[in-house]
Amino acid sequence: MVSTSSPIVQKDSGKEMSETNQSPRTASKSLITIQEVISRKQLHQFIHLPATIHKNHSNWVPPIYMDEKEFFNPKKNKSFDACDTILLLAHKGDEVVGRIMGIIHKKYNATHNENHARFAYFETWNDPEVAAALLHFVENWAKEKGMVKLIGPLAFSDKDPQGFLIEGFDEPVVIASNCNFPYQVELLENNNFTKEIDLVVYQIKIPDQIPEFYKKIQERATQMNKNLRVLEFTSRRKVKPYIHPVLHLLNRTFTEIFGFVPFSDAEMDDFANRYLFLINPRFIKIVVNQENEVVAFVIGMSHIGEGIQKAKGKLFPFGIFRIISSARKSKQLNLLLGGIDPAYRGKGLDAMMGVKMFESAISLGKTQLDSHLELETNTKVRAEMERMGGRVYKRFRIFGKNLNG
Repeated sequence: MVSTSSPIVQKDSGKEMSETNQSPRTASKSLITIQEVISRKQLHQFIHLPATIHKNHSNWVPPIYMDEKEFFNPKKNKSFDACDTILLLAHKGDEVVGRIMGIIHKKYNATHNENHARFAYFETWNDPEVAAALLHFVENWAKEKGMVKLIGPLAFSDKDPQGFLIEGFDEPVVIASNCNFPYQVELLENNNFTKEIDLVVYQIKIPDQIPEFYKKIQERATQMNKNLRVLEFTSRRKVKPYIHPVLHLLNRTFTEIFGFVPFSDAEMDDFANRYLFLINPRFIKIVVNQENEVVAFVIGMSHIGEGIQKAKGKLFPFGIFRIISSARKSKQLNLLLGGIDPAYRGKGLDAMMGVKMFESAISLGKTQLDSHLELETNTKVRAEMERMGGRVYKRFRIFGKNLNG
């Protein structure tokens, strides 16, 4: 536990919440106390604090709380097995005013010959002293364990929400991505965190009909790859046998992706349990060869942010129906994951799957597509997005800070 003296700034009700968003408490001075999360009550506070901070943030989407509890449970989330972690809460008096998670991914560090720590799930009111206290605690924790750099927001893997939004604050929040106020970026910068890498998100208009040039590319690719088939699905039951093969392919194709950590078999099951029930199987396209081996895939899902907001992050008793209804009514399709075996790249498999995905999207009334996060350095994927008329409408930034300086 660590404490520092710090004033609490009164909330200025005459300004926009996104600019100030200070704690409504009015005490002129209070002690900042940092506590490690070790009890169920503290974990409950950790998980639910963002709902208080983002109460008047119209774009904020709560997590699915049942899923969130399992995510932070080391007995349920196998990602903890390869990591040293710490969850922290900041208090002013009896009020919880901030949170952060520190992670040392031993498996990733060993693979990449690095001594880096990560921070994630960083939330505070617009209070520089609370932010500094939380960040400094994680910095010291990391240094004591021999780490030389702290990066984030980045959790166990790139499959978790990563980066803080720096462009596109007025756009709807997509599942598995962070929602933050502009001031949260400033809090990091004021504590000497600088750009590590940016991730961009493209928005693509889904036409009423597949563009002729794209259909020709798909037809040519299909003719060239007669030994390959694009599998399409109408039931989740038929998808299940392909979950592990798809994620094993992901492990092989994402090796150079920033922050990526390969799935273990247990993590594959966790990932499937977390997302499969939310995905319409018609938005899953898998390419297999003659031996029925998975060589490419793409997975999308309807935008469900509005449904999760209406459900307030609760699946039961009626939340799940609000989410399903939202998915059916939504005009936006969000891409989640995709990959092509290196041995099959450059053969048009992206067009083979892309046309099928667009056909499903058009038939289900989708009018726009969100690419999800793409590394700014991934020029091949970005060129493909732009060829389809995509525009960058969001940008996220992962920050870094050297701990020996």
